[in-house]
Amino acid sequence: MELIASFSVDHTKIVPGIFTSREDRVGDNVITTYDIRLTRPNREPAVDVAAMHSLEHIIATYVRNDPDWKDEMIYWGPMGCLTGFYIILKGSRTPREIYDLILKSFRYVEEVQIVPGTTPENCGHYLMHNLGMAKLYAARFADYLEVNSDNPAIFEYPKTERLVTDDGQHFFDS
Repeated sequence: MELIASFSVDHTKIVPGIFTSREDRVGDNVITTYDIRLTRPNREPAVDVAAMHSLEHIIATYVRNDPDWKDEMIYWGPMGCLTGFYIILKGSRTPREIYDLILKSFRYVEEVQIVPGTTPENCGHYLMHNLGMAKLYAARFADYLEVNSDNPAIFEYPKTERLVTDDGQHFFDS
C-alpha cells in the first residue's frame, strides 16, 4: 500500500503549530485540511482525553458560529494520536492566513463557562469532559502561538523524503 501523506511528515521534528496537511479538489472547489498541532509528538505527553473532547466541542461550536468562517467550515476534530486537531475548510489558504482564526478559537476556550453539547442526547460520551484542563491546554497553545508568530517552523511541516534506490526499494531519510 502507498503511504498516506500525513505519514510523510517527520513526527520527530514537528513542533506545535498550524500546518497545511493536504489540499483536495472536489469538482471546481478546493478543500484544505490543516494540522493544528498542540504538542510535540513522541516527546511531550498527548493531550488529556477528556480535555481534548472538551476542546473539540468548544472550538467546533466556535468556528461553526464565527461570522467570518462559518460558511468555510467543514470539520473540526481531534487527531487519533491526541497531539492536535484537524480543521477542514473550503478554499486554499496558507497556515498564516488561518492563524487569527486558530488563535481566537483557543482564546475563546479561556472564556467558556460550560462545554456545549454535553448531554446524553448531544454527545456519545457526555461524561468525558474536563473544562479546566481544556482551558489550560488552550491558554498554553494560544500563548505559544503568540510568542512564536514570527517563527516559520510553526507554519511549515518538516517533511521526510522518500528515497528510491535504483532497484526500486523505498526508504525514508529525514
